[in-house]
Amino acid sequence: MKMLTNSFKGTFIPPPFKNPFLFSAILAPFHSDSDSASHHRPQSVFDKITNLDDALQLFDQMTQRQPLPSVVKFTQLLQAVTKMQHYSSSIHLFKQMAAIRAPVDVYTTAIAIKCCCQMSCTSEGFAIVAYGFKRGIVPNVITFSTLLNGLILEDKILEAEGLFKKLIKEKLCEPNVVMYSTMIKGLCKVSINETAIALLRLMDERGCKPNVMTYSTIIDSLCKDEMVDDALKLFNEMVLHKGILPNVVTYTSLIRGLCISGRWDDASKMLREMEDERISPNVITYNILVDALCKEGMAEDAEVVLNIMVDRGKLPNLVTYNSLIDGFCLLGDMRKAKEVFDLMKIRGHVPDVVTYSSLLNGYCKKSMIDEALHLFHEITDKGIKPNVVTYNTMLHGLFHVGWCKDAHELFNEMRAHNQIPPNAYTYRIVLEGLCNNHQVDEALSLFRLMGENKHDLDIVLYNILIDGASKCGKPDISMVLFNELSTKGLHPDVWTYNVMIGCFCREGVVREAKRLFLQMEEKGCQPDCVTYNVFLRGLLKNGQHDTIKMMLEEMDAKSFKIDASTCSMLLDRISSTSLDDSLLKLIDYHAFDIRASTMEVSLGVCIKISTETPRYLTGKSPTLNGRWADASKMLKEMEDKGISPNVLTYTILVDALCKEGKAEDAEVVLNIMVDRGKLPNLVTYNSLILTSSVCEVT
Repeated sequence: MKMLTNSFKGTFIPPPFKNPFLFSAILAPFHSDSDSASHHRPQSVFDKITNLDDALQLFDQMTQRQPLPSVVKFTQLLQAVTKMQHYSSSIHLFKQMAAIRAPVDVYTTAIAIKCCCQMSCTSEGFAIVAYGFKRGIVPNVITFSTLLNGLILEDKILEAEGLFKKLIKEKLCEPNVVMYSTMIKGLCKVSINETAIALLRLMDERGCKPNVMTYSTIIDSLCKDEMVDDALKLFNEMVLHKGILPNVVTYTSLIRGLCISGRWDDASKMLREMEDERISPNVITYNILVDALCKEGMAEDAEVVLNIMVDRGKLPNLVTYNSLIDGFCLLGDMRKAKEVFDLMKIRGHVPDVVTYSSLLNGYCKKSMIDEALHLFHEITDKGIKPNVVTYNTMLHGLFHVGWCKDAHELFNEMRAHNQIPPNAYTYRIVLEGLCNNHQVDEALSLFRLMGENKHDLDIVLYNILIDGASKCGKPDISMVLFNELSTKGLHPDVWTYNVMIGCFCREGVVREAKRLFLQMEEKGCQPDCVTYNVFLRGLLKNGQHDTIKMMLEEMDAKSFKIDASTCSMLLDRISSTSLDDSLLKLIDYHAFDIRASTMEVSLGVCIKISTETPRYLTGKSPTLNGRWADASKMLKEMEDKGISPNVLTYTILVDALCKEGKAEDAEVVLNIMVDRGKLPNLVTYNSLILTSSVCEVT
């Protein structure tokens, strides 16, 4: 019990009090033989202590009196210091009390224990309990509740649960609503919701009625875990069956859960119900609404909520403004983001590192790298310490626009400051940035250096390098890294296989790609939709059409969808008669996000299908069996989906009509094209000119 045996070293002579009147008022009761006079005062003199110096000086005066003041006086002084949140000073005073054998009771020890717990020193709190036992002080339910809360604050939930069970099993104390609620809070903190609900039921069985805080804690946890329906059931139980009225915390938790789940109508209904019950939303409620709307891409609606908030006398805080700034940045509306940034400063809020990081992210995503760099330097000029997220955002932005030298310098600066060490995400950004800028050798050197410095080289880092080397035309490096995985104890994941299959296909080594494709399932790594699309494109590119139909049937059986790029290649091969047009029935045009390029190829297939006769410059116009009805249908479908035909689409139509000898119709299409703001290009005009020349020859 070393912490409890410290004593004064030498004699302490207190300096004059900052508030002499307070000093005399506090000492006056000690001149009486009885403490009864204090009961007539409306407020304890200890409540008037406003600074630590006065409290310490008073403590010294108290310890020098003979006899020592009562336990009540010492406890009140200790409580006054604790209320000022000078926890370490409170513990120090308690140690001095123990050293001089000053009177203490269960309330005194409870205050000291609370201070230990607030400082994440719960083990010292248990030591105070042991000290109390030696002095005949038996801990009560308040003491044990404080220890439980301390363990929970330190995330020692299992230890807290063990203590709680021991208290009940050994009947050391009968838990009250505070103790039950504290234990429930701990369980909810780590999402053990089922046990928390079971404890709620146990409370009822043992005759301890839960209160609104007990229910609200579980409701909040369920909402955070996106179990909103369960939270609503518990809410109804609380209100309808237990008759417990919800408070602003209860409603705020439910609104958060409904917003996260995208249930805006229900959230709006809950907000109206809250106001019908005359429970005013608080700043946290409004912040949740603002943040949820911003994350859904509805920053303008979030701004309306902020204005309503102000109109109702609830002042937005830094969290509110940060959410709104981030919302506009996510939309790429940097003008509005800057307006909100300026507004928050006008209203007296000092931007923090989160504010600046959001703006940086917005500028970088818009490739406004000069503005981003200016803002980054402003952060340090303002004395704000950038965090790892700030550096990562800036690094990503620099690599995105190809400013590799600046990114290198920033990365080196980051590493030079040991207080901001790069994290795993930093290394991913740097390696990917180097690879995307065709600096694979530099990326590989950094990667090897990381290995030498004992950094964790996970499968994600390997995948970035394998993919980067492959795309930069260095398949040998990709293969070396892939073969290295087993020696590092790493297992390829679906991304690794997809990259390597694509790599082998690009190099024309389809046999190896097929081997890896078959190996995936053997290794317990199931091919996904991307795997099939990558392999299909590889087969098509290398003219290996034998297994195309089988692959498409497998995809259909697994409900995998063909992506736009694969579809374009398939349709192109069908149009050139490399593949049978019976495969069209396996292509589901509606199963993916159809892009204009895919529709153009589809349109081309419909027009060119069955066309094998080449057009010779001698003027012989071939007889085309074009599927004009299907082409017209495809064009209508394209417009129905809100996809505007582009220059290539119109050029396909012009060329096809010209080849059918319908130059006048082709000219009509060209005029429509111009009217719709699509400028014909050289290919468009060449098609019309060539048709006119042929007509003259014939």
